[in-house]
Amino acid sequence: MLRVKAGDVDRMGLLFERYHRKLFGFLYHMLGQAEASEDLVQTVFYRMLKYRHTFTGDGEFRTWMYHLARNVLADHVKKNRHSVRHSDVADYAEKIGGGMGADEQLQREQEVATLHSALAKLSAENREVLVLSRFQELKYEEIARVMNTTEGAVKVRVHRAMNELKTIYLRIEN
Repeated sequence: MLRVKAGDVDRMGLLFERYHRKLFGFLYHMLGQAEASEDLVQTVFYRMLKYRHTFTGDGEFRTWMYHLARNVLADHVKKNRHSVRHSDVADYAEKIGGGMGADEQLQREQEVATLHSALAKLSAENREVLVLSRFQELKYEEIARVMNTTEGAVKVRVHRAMNELKTIYLRIEN
């Protein structure tokens, strides 16, 4: 990103290749809308380019990227507050996970669909902290910087959100 900031904008392609799937996964888990998530990934990369001067290089690139993604997501939610629709997670499972056999794939799709349903029932704040920690594999310290809070607060939020998610998941599964 420092090279992009210095004017080598061709490096954005490399950043896109490395991070677009992770961003899609984050946005999809937050919205439940595949097409909107794909559009928002593009918007995040556009803002990276537009606001490249704000990247200092002091922290990790991922932290800055997710901070931009949260802002893009917040803007989208405000703009589309009244039009909520969910896509079928099975159509986009390959963008979220890897390839596997047919039986395993079917079971995985069912588990992902149940997990997605459970995630959708969480508050946006709980869903966001779980997606960042579990799906995007950010460290608590990074999440704290993204969310402008303390690492301890993130640990508590993740713990509470996991307990709530487990309860909801088991209720849906049964």
